[in-house]
Amino acid sequence: MENVCQDHQYGKFHFVLIHGAGHGAWCWYKLIHLLRKSGHKVTAMDLTGSGLSTVVPDSVTSFEDYDMPLMKILSEIPYSQKVVLVGHSAGGLSLSHAIHVFGHKIAVAVYIAATMLSHGFCSEQDVLQGLPDLFKVSEFYHGLGSEQPPTSAMIHREVQQEILYQLSPPEDAALASLLIRPTPLLALQGAKFIATSEEFMKVPRVYIKTLQDRIVSLDQQEAMIKMWPPEKVLSIDSDHSPFFSSPLELHRHLLYIAQLFAG
Repeated sequence: MENVCQDHQYGKFHFVLIHGAGHGAWCWYKLIHLLRKSGHKVTAMDLTGSGLSTVVPDSVTSFEDYDMPLMKILSEIPYSQKVVLVGHSAGGLSLSHAIHVFGHKIAVAVYIAATMLSHGFCSEQDVLQGLPDLFKVSEFYHGLGSEQPPTSAMIHREVQQEILYQLSPPEDAALASLLIRPTPLLALQGAKFIATSEEFMKVPRVYIKTLQDRIVSLDQQEAMIKMWPPEKVLSIDSDHSPFFSSPLELHRHLLYIAQLFAG
């Protein structure tokens, strides 16, 4: 039997956490603590142009470049081992990308209020269902010149707490306001995945709905679930950021999922 991680025989798992747009590995700090305290291995990375990455977001114009840190981590995992891969919000695109490239190394893929599209943004329906409508609350940056399409975007700081973290502790919202960076917009818009086989369909998926979400509406979440049904659907009565607002419940969900699909 394949190992989920080196300590699989003792019921311990390797969780790999993927942040959403504008965030970084820092947003998972509560989950990292809880999972490690429970005895599990946790890896969280900054995607290119995010978190502590030294790359300027406006310079990241392809999804492959944006997603490179995750691809590197998965490429270094031994072929005989599998991880519990977790993606939040736009991190769902990275999750789907990983399923296509490294499906054989993924025990289960967990989408938390995430963009769950089997092949990325390949149609108008994909964009409608998978892209939050944040035009009116975002600031756009034109790294290639004012006459060119925007290269990055960020939700206005004065509304971040209201729509991202309305149920989260105010100190977490304050911390996030200092750390959020513009999102490489061109990179995310270019997220398209071509299936070379049906192997990616064999990776179990779980969707965790966030019921008080003001970013990815419940209707959008339900539409993505209907379009690409996962093996299981769970829910948390939280805002868009349950890693801040409901970390204990999210922790319990992740352990349940890991035991169910990777135990």
